Amino acid sequence: MDASAELDEPIPYMARTRAYYGALGYPPYRWAHLDDVPFASLGKPLGTCCLALVTTAAPYQPDKGDQGPGAPYNGAAKFFTVYSAPADVIPDLRIAHVAYDRDHARADDPATYFPLAALRAAVAAGRVGRIAARFHGLPTNRSQRVTTETDAPEIVARIRADGADAAILVANCPVCHLSLALAARALEAAGIATVLMGCAKDVVEHCGVPRFLFSDFPLGHAAGRPHDRDSQEATLDLALTLLESAAVARTTVQSPQRWSPDPSWKADYASLDRLSAEEIARRRADFESEKRRARPNRTATGAVAS
Repeated sequence: MDASAELDEPIPYMARTRAYYGALGYPPYRWAHLDDVPFASLGKPLGTCCLALVTTAAPYQPDKGDQGPGAPYNGAAKFFTVYSAPADVIPDLRIAHVAYDRDHARADDPATYFPLAALRAAVAAGRVGRIAARFHGLPTNRSQRVTTETDAPEIVARIRADGADAAILVANCPVCHLSLALAARALEAAGIATVLMGCAKDVVEHCGVPRFLFSDFPLGHAAGRPHDRDSQEATLDLALTLLESAAVARTTVQSPQRWSPDPSWKADYASLDRLSAEEIARRRADFESEKRRARPNRTATGAVAS
């Protein structure tokens, strides 16, 4: 088997991030692994359902520095409590605060991580009944306790208040995938069907969720290719089909779309082989700096994160 063929497998994000942050001097992160997975059936035809969107993308904050396409990690742009906003307009959401794949993405098309336009098209086509009046933002929280005890129950309460029958959760960075997996579990336990759209297969399946649409794309593209409406609508349709057809928990469907015929892009994410000792030290300093920039937001909200 040649090297290219060996790369043509899902990226092992848990192992890569463990090694990467270990090299930066941080203790290993313990990824959630849960045996029992709650499962809620949709209960009625999708064409009569109200769907809610849940994202880890952050509303743009002009006073928080660069959050535009290609921006480096921006700790000041993080949010630490659940937020909600009207779904009747396309919002200005950014992902500069999360560890998406900056080697292969610029995050210059929000539709790759926030599929509201594709969901509107599905409603117009009669595929979905309606979109909930609000969408909701879930913090990218490394504290699983805070996610489980505070953020996920808040998401459940808000989606219940909106009268949604089901929820689509769209992940970006590895910790986003875990946070949303925990939220999906809480929603299903409350009787609200979910489908999680993401690119970090190992993180989601290790935790355990009811339904997972896996796109073997760089992080930040769980909803399709950038500037490619056909890709985005096809990706959402796969998620909708999974939402209505899955019969048991832990059902994963992989999108047939490929990012590139050459899978060598998968070697780049959190690759220590490509970093010198000086670069590792610089990244450690940069990461600590961004944590300090995020601290005032964390203190103001009373949230806990690392």
